[in-house]
Amino acid sequence: MAQHPFSSAQSVLHPDRLWMWAKTVYLDENQRTWLPIIMEVQPALGLQVLMRQENVPLGEAVKPSQTLPSPLPLLWQLYPEGQYRGSDSSYWRIVYHVKFNNTEDVLLERLPDSQQK
Repeated sequence: MAQHPFSSAQSVLHPDRLWMWAKTVYLDENQRTWLPIIMEVQPALGLQVLMRQENVPLGEAVKPSQTLPSPLPLLWQLYPEGQYRGSDSSYWRIVYHVKFNNTEDVLLERLPDSQQK
């Protein structure tokens, strides 16, 4: 019997914090780098971002005053019930978080104000 291609996907622990290190690089509490690789607005869903854990060299960290306006917060903090709270007080639902073929992805979806807790 053929093995299903996703049967080797692993569930993993969510990072406690993701904070912006550079314009397109976030860093977690274990010094792992995460890249926001897909951002899209779905009319029914709102803003979604796929964070991919990839090892990239770190340069100097940006200061909050050096960042440009972005739809993504400077910091995400893990909250109960599968959510992150952004430094801008936004809430983001963890749609999924998997590791497959040594690639770790977290899909986050910003919750509308009416669903914030």
